[in-house]
Amino acid sequence: MTAADTKAAGPPVPVPRAPESDRPRTGPGRGSPDSGPRQRKKGALLPYLLILPAIVAIAAVYAFPLTKTVIMSFQDMGRKELWSGDAPPWVGLDQFTNILGDAEFWSVTGRTVVFMAVCVGFTMALGLLIALLMMRLTTWVRLVLTAALVAAWSMPLMVAASIFRWLSDSDYGLINTLIAKVVGDDFLGHNWFLDPKQGFAIISLLVIWGAIPFVVITLYAALTQVPKELEEAAALDGANVAKVFRFVTWPVIRPVFTMVTTLSVIWDFNVFGQIWLLRGNKPEPEYETLGLYSFSKAFESTSFSQGTAIALITVVLLSGVAVYYLRQLMKTGEVE
Repeated sequence: MTAADTKAAGPPVPVPRAPESDRPRTGPGRGSPDSGPRQRKKGALLPYLLILPAIVAIAAVYAFPLTKTVIMSFQDMGRKELWSGDAPPWVGLDQFTNILGDAEFWSVTGRTVVFMAVCVGFTMALGLLIALLMMRLTTWVRLVLTAALVAAWSMPLMVAASIFRWLSDSDYGLINTLIAKVVGDDFLGHNWFLDPKQGFAIISLLVIWGAIPFVVITLYAALTQVPKELEEAAALDGANVAKVFRFVTWPVIRPVFTMVTTLSVIWDFNVFGQIWLLRGNKPEPEYETLGLYSFSKAFESTSFSQGTAIALITVVLLSGVAVYYLRQLMKTGEVE
C-alpha cells in the first residue's frame, strides 16, 4: 500500500476494548509477577526435600552413638562403671592430654600414615594404568575384565582375607612356592609375618587388591569423557603419547582422580578388618594402626574413654581430608 492509498483510506478505525469484567484476571498462580520468584524458590528447596529422609535416617543411626562417644571421651569409664551402671567421673581433657603425650600414640600414627600412603600410591598408580589399558582393549576383552573387577569388588572381606592367608602361608602358600623356584628350597617355610615390614606388605596387597576395582572402573568412566578429536589433534601436531596424556587427557580426568584419591586416603587410613583377619583376630602391637589401637585401648585395656578419645582424634585428623574432598565436589559441580 502506497502513501496515497493510505490517505484515501482515511483515519484508522479504533478497536473497541473489552469491559473490565471480561478481561482475564492475573493472580499469583498465573501471569503474576510474583510467580517466577516463588517457583524458583520451590525449585531451590526441592533437592533438600528429596534428601531429607536420608538425612533423618543417618541422624537417627549416628546421632546417639556420636554424642555418647564425645561425652565418654571426657569421662573415665572403665569396666566397673560399665557393669554397675554408675556415672563415670568427669576428667575433662585428661584423656586427650595423656594420649597426645604418649610416644606410642605417635608411633602408631606414623605407622598408619606410612601404610596409608603406600596403599593409596600403589592403588592409584595401578588403577590408572589398568584404566588406560582398558581404553585400548577390544570390547569383549574389556567386558571380561570389567566382570572380573566387579567379582573381585563384590567378594566378602573374610573370603578375600582367607585367600591371602593361604597365599602367604609358610608351609603351603603359593607365594613361597613360586619364590622357592627362583631362589631355592630354603625359602620354603618362610613366615612373612615375623617381620612387620613383610607382614604389612602382604596386608597392603590385600588392601590394594580390594580397592583397585573401584578405582579402575571410576577412572575408566572418566577416560571415556576425554574428547577423541583433541587427542587426535595433539597427535597430529607432533605430541607423543606422554604429552597427549599430560596436556589433553590429564586435565579432563584430574577432578575425578583427585576425588578417588581422597576417598582412598580416608578408607585406607581406617583399615581394620584386613589386619584383624590376617593376624588371626589378635594383631601384635607392631601391626596396630589407629583403628586397631583405639580398639585395643577400649576393649583389651578396658579403658573405654581412652579408646573413644583416640577415635575422636582420628576423626579430627581425617576432617581436613574430608573438607578437601567436599571442596573438590563443589568445584566439580560448578564446572559442570
